[in-house]
Parts: sequence; C-alpha cells; structure tokens
Amino acid sequence: MNTLTKTNKPIANWLLMLILGVLMAMTSLSVDIYLPAMPQMQHELVGNIALTITGFLIGFSLAQLVWGPISDQIGRRKPLFIGMILFVIGSVGCALSQNLGQIVFWRVIQAFGACTGPMIARAIVRDLYAQTKAAQALSTLTIVMAIAPIAGPLIGGQLIKFSTWHAIFWLLTVIGSLIFISIFLLPETHIPEKRTHLDIRTVFSTYYSLLSHWQFMRYTLCVALFYVAAYAFIVDSPFVYISYYGIGEQYYGWLFAINIVGVVGLSLLNRYLVTRYSLDLLLLLTTLIAMSALLILVLLFYWQIGGVYSIIIMIFIFFSMNGMIAACATAAALDQVPEIAGSASALIGSLQYGSGIISSLLLAWLSSDSPWTMIIIMTIFIILSASMMLLPFNKTISLS
Repeated sequence: MNTLTKTNKPIANWLLMLILGVLMAMTSLSVDIYLPAMPQMQHELVGNIALTITGFLIGFSLAQLVWGPISDQIGRRKPLFIGMILFVIGSVGCALSQNLGQIVFWRVIQAFGACTGPMIARAIVRDLYAQTKAAQALSTLTIVMAIAPIAGPLIGGQLIKFSTWHAIFWLLTVIGSLIFISIFLLPETHIPEKRTHLDIRTVFSTYYSLLSHWQFMRYTLCVALFYVAAYAFIVDSPFVYISYYGIGEQYYGWLFAINIVGVVGLSLLNRYLVTRYSLDLLLLLTTLIAMSALLILVLLFYWQIGGVYSIIIMIFIFFSMNGMIAACATAAALDQVPEIAGSASALIGSLQYGSGIISSLLLAWLSSDSPWTMIIIMTIFIILSASMMLLPFNKTISLS
C-alpha cells in the first residue's frame, strides 16, 4: 500500500509507519535515554534531577494545546518542521548546561518541539484510518517506537561509561536533525478542504467541548491515569534499581528493556485482538490485569518476598499492558471526534504525558529511600485508570 503526498508522489506504507513510529517515540527518546545518568547528574548539578523530567513534561503538555489547533488549520507537516528545529535547539542547550536551572529551562524548549512528534503522528493516523484500522496502525507504531525505550537506556548507560551526561544530549541533537530530514518524506494527510478556518482563539474553545464530551474523556482519562503510574516507575526506577538495590548503571538499561519487550509482544497481539473484540472490552481487561499486578506487588513488597525480582516481574506485567491501553484508548477517543483530530490528539497527548508531572512532583514531595513511594503512587493511579472503564458508557455530550 502506498500513501500519496500532496505532490502525488507515493510513500511506501512501511516507510510511513517507520517515520510515524520514530515521531511517536519522541517522548521516550527524550526521557529514557538519560535515565541511567540521573544519579550522576543529580550529584554534579546539585539538585533534584527529577525536575528535568517535570520541566520537560510541562513544556510537552502545554505546547501540544497550541500545536493541535494549528495543525488542524495549516496541516501536519509545517508544525513538524518547526517542532524539530525547537527540539534540536533545546538539545544543544541541555548539552551546554552547567546547572540545574539551565537544563530545566532548555528541557522545556526541547519539549516544545518534541511534542509535535507523537501528537501529529496520532492525527495522521486518524486522517488515514477509521477506528479498528487506526487501532491496528497505532499498535504497529507502538512496536516501532518501542526501539527508543529499549535502546535509549542501553545507549545512555554505555555513553556515561566513556563520557559524561552531556554526550547524551549531543546525541539527541544529531537524532533530532535526522528526524527533521525525514519529515520531507511524509505526506500531507490533512488536505486544505478538511482544514478548520476559524480564528486560532476560537479554535481553542474546542478544548472546552472536548473536556465536556464524556465518551472522549473516558478513554482519554483511562490512558492518562495509566501514564501517571507508568511515569512514577520511569522517574523513580533509576533510584530503585541503581541506588536502592545497587544494580550497576550499565545494567539498568537491560532491566528497563525487559518491560518494552512485553509492550511489543502485547502490541503485536493487539493487532489481531482489535479485529475480534471491542476496544472497550480490551481496555477493561488490560487495565484490570495491570491493576492486579500492582496490588500483588504491594503485598510482596510489604512481606519482603522476592526482593528486586518481585518488582521486576510485576512491573513487567503492568508495563506490558501499555501498548494495548495506549493504542485502544487513543483510537477509541479520536473516533468520537474525527472532525477535530488534531485538537483532540493534542488534548490526549497533553493529559497523557502531562500526567508524568503528577508522578514526578509526588515523588519529589514524598521522596524516600524506599521503593514504597513509587509502588503506592502506581497502585493508586492504576486503580483510577481501571475505574474509567467501569463507569457508565451511555452519557455523551455533543461537541456543538
């Protein structure tokens, strides 16, 4: 299958999926690659290094709310080009930073660019496919983007063995430049006839309508609350594994990569399941499985059974649900509002990745030398995520 660009030049479907997968991986790429360096950075920069993730997620969340309506008005490609330029500038700033304040500032700039990747990739999928096909496509993208959280910590862990954490951000600068070049190959899927023509200020009113749309918000909150739990692990896992359990920095990436193998496996299975079962049923089952794994982890850690292995196994089960929950919830949410997929995708992304702000702030506020804080935060929010799929389904408020 080929997708036609606005100049009628075809792009192979596999190449389209590859580029969109890389764009979807911008968040993981920007966060996961320096996770092994966080203890070193905290020592050198003298401060709570988790704030670099908080700053990134704040910029990432807020900027999407701007880029979403813009992409509905001017198309998908132009915002991507501008976004990658901002990402490269932010990465250079991070690499040259000498204190915590500087790197947090440049992480915000980096995020303003990075957010265009996953947000517009999701909108492009909705431009091209209906609900079931969109869920399949998003599952495919999850498999492609899974390379980033597998390779990122492994590369970062090896880089700090031979260099400093600054080298990680120089590498992100190079990667951002390559992604910028790849955007020239992408089709413009949001043709002029389907674009919104309202004043940008008026377009922002659609966010209020989206927030009032129960069916859309039920799916959006399901994935956003799941990501609060996921980011609690992402932010705190370097300290749990490296500082608490004494695992070497160069091995941390492998422990992180185990979880992504589960995400890839379930995403492959999801491509088949979405053709046989409803997205609501799949979301209910996966959130309940993730919740059960964390409830078991609470008991195992309380009774001191299994040590680090209990964390590794239960987190693996929890994290494996990520691909299915993200793909199904996103496809179901966007299917409710196909006429404003750009704005809807922006709001989903803003709440989904902005949820990590809650995780990082809670971990900073409730900081301890034990994994307890991480485990309890994860458990509370996965219960809330599962509850979204147990609430009444029949309340729908029009977007008019």
